[in-house]
Amino acid sequence: MNVPILYEDNHLLFVEKPVNIPVQEDRSKDQDLLNLLKEDLKIRYQKPGNVYLGMVHRLDRPVGGAMVFSKTSKAASRLSDAIRRQAVEKKYLAVVRGKPKKKYGLLKDYLVKDKRENKVYTAQPDDKNAKKAKLEYEVIGSKENLSLLSIKLHTGRPHQIRVQLSSRDLPLYGDQKYGEEVNQTGEQIALWSETLAIEHPTKKEEIKVKSQPPDKYPWNLW
Repeated sequence: MNVPILYEDNHLLFVEKPVNIPVQEDRSKDQDLLNLLKEDLKIRYQKPGNVYLGMVHRLDRPVGGAMVFSKTSKAASRLSDAIRRQAVEKKYLAVVRGKPKKKYGLLKDYLVKDKRENKVYTAQPDDKNAKKAKLEYEVIGSKENLSLLSIKLHTGRPHQIRVQLSSRDLPLYGDQKYGEEVNQTGEQIALWSETLAIEHPTKKEEIKVKSQPPDKYPWNLW
C-alpha cells in the first residue's frame, strides 16, 4: 500500500492516511497503518530489529488525511504534551447532509462513549463520564442538499465531529454509524484531516502540512 509522506525528519513522520485502514492493530487483524509504516522505515533505512514509531493521535478507520507519528521517544513525549495542552492545530474538511443555519459556528457539547457499542452520545454536563467537546466550523459551500465545511477542532474526543454535527441534524455524508437513516451502505464517509500544524519537538519551529481529499464525489462538487 502506498502511503504518501508529507514531511519527515529524524524526529517526525507526517503521512497521508489512506481511508479504511485502522491506525493500529485491532480485532479485525487487518493491515494497520502503524505496522505498515514501521516496516517501511525498516526497509528504507535498512534497520535491524524492531523500529520505534510512536502514535500520538488517531483518526477513525474510515477517515483519511494528515497524521503525525514520532520517530523518537523524546518527540513522542513532547507531541503528546502539546496535544494535551491543545497546542496542535487540526483542521478537517467534512461534507454534511443539509445546510447549517449559520455560515460560522462554535459547537460545544458533552460527550460520553459507550465502549460496548463503540458509539458516542451527547450527554448532560453533570454526567460524570461525559467530556467536553468543542469545535468551530465554517460553511465553504452548499450543493445538492450537501454542504462542505471547514472544521477546526479544539478538543480531540472520539467521533467528535461526527457526533456533534449529527446531533444537529447535519450527519456526515456516508456515515452509517451516526447517519444510518440518510446514508447508504457502501458510501465512503466524507471526513478528511486537511491541516496539521505542530511546534517541532527540538527545533521549536512550526511544521505545517496539508492534505487534500480525493477528486471524487462528493468532494468534487467543490
